[in-house]
Amino acid sequence: MTTFTKNALITFLSVSVLSSAAMADADKGKKLYQKNLKETCGFTGAVFAAKYKQADWDKAFKAGTLDKKMSEACPAGKAYFESGKFKKLEQHYYDFVHDFAKDSGNIPSC
Repeated sequence: MTTFTKNALITFLSVSVLSSAAMADADKGKKLYQKNLKETCGFTGAVFAAKYKQADWDKAFKAGTLDKKMSEACPAGKAYFESGKFKKLEQHYYDFVHDFAKDSGNIPSC
């Protein structure tokens, strides 16, 4: 193997690993919803995420008001959405609701 090929392979693998680790995960958000909110809210993650369109979830996340938007979708979970635990995991919840929003065409299995 030539030096160029080795360097190209190392660079490709490094970028692949780093880029996937830096991103949040919609599947993790789905699991978090099932664990922490499904019972509290009283409906599935599909129903929860489909309360709003992707643009609505985007706007709330970018404005830093995702907790308020989620509280509107599930008033019973307001205390959780205002907690530090939620703030720590907010990116995963956002990825989940964005990927499975009303206009996304995706349906989660929870």
